[in-house]
Formats: sequence, structure tokens, C-alpha cells
Amino acid sequence: MSPGDLVVTAADPGFARQFGLSVEEIRGHGLLDLLRSSVPARLRERFTALSSGSSRRFEEKVTGRDGTGRNFQAEITAVAVRKPSGDMVGVVVFLRRSEGETSGGPVLSALDAQVLEGVASGESTVQLASRLYLSRQGIEYRVGQMLRRFDVSNRPALVARAHALGMFATGQWPPRVLPERVR
Repeated sequence: MSPGDLVVTAADPGFARQFGLSVEEIRGHGLLDLLRSSVPARLRERFTALSSGSSRRFEEKVTGRDGTGRNFQAEITAVAVRKPSGDMVGVVVFLRRSEGETSGGPVLSALDAQVLEGVASGESTVQLASRLYLSRQGIEYRVGQMLRRFDVSNRPALVARAHALGMFATGQWPPRVLPERVR
């Protein structure tokens, strides 16, 4: 990868395969076109810090898209490669898919899937608690766990992130989590 333009110049077959590409096909792709951060400008800022020398390496949670068009969650580690003179030659990027994630996002328990569906359809905590035979605190606990797991700050953002990860069946109301996303 070239530090100035963030273009992939060489890749391990396993890295390329994560995106459904061969080693030859991934060359020339912009790294920021392949990977996304929950905060859009953060990845570019982190790479800029590497190239300026203010940082030697960083780790970041990212979202990628595999060859079937499904999103996957991963963590990258980027390390600056420098000549003995200190000039930057490039950046090595290691990609590790998050544990417990499928190629399209997290896998939820059946109860968490029901809570997420209720949140997505606009049910209140009291309505969810009544329908699922849980306490209000039980619903708030589960929603809070999902907010942390999806790295979002509120219910609308949770629904948006779940939708972006392709967790809901399309064209269906009320929203339903796809069966492959439920364990």
C-alpha cells in the first residue's frame, strides 16, 4: 500500500480473499474504498498520522464488504514501514475478522433478535417488556448490550447499523432479523 494515496500495491491471498478478490484484482483498489470506519474521517486521519511519523502503528475496528456484497466486521492493524533514513516506504495492513461475526454482521440470540426487531419497529421499552415477558430493566439491559456491541449511542443508530450490516430481511414490515443472524 502506498502511504500517499492509500492504494493497495501488494496483498496476501488471504487478505484479498476477504473482499472476494484475487491478489491481482485487489491491486490498485483504494484501501478506504475497501474498508469503512464508524467515524468516516477517522481512518484517513489515522493513516495520515502514520505517514507524517506522528504514529508508528494503529488498530481500528472497520467494516468491509465481501465478494457477495455482504458486510463483515474486522479489526485492522496498520504499521508504517520506513527506510533506515526514516522515510516512509509504505504501510502494512493486517486484517482480522471479529470473532462471533458472520460475513454479514453479528449473530444474535433469539431474544436479542426479538428486542432488535421491536426497537426497529418503534416499540417502547414498556411494550417490548410486556410482549417478551421481561422487566423494563431487562429490556434496557439487552438494548444497552447491543448498543455497545454495535458501537452506537442510541436506538435509531442501532437500527441503522443493523440495517447497514444487512441483518434485516428486505421488504418486510415489521422488520425481521434474518434467520442466519440468529443462533
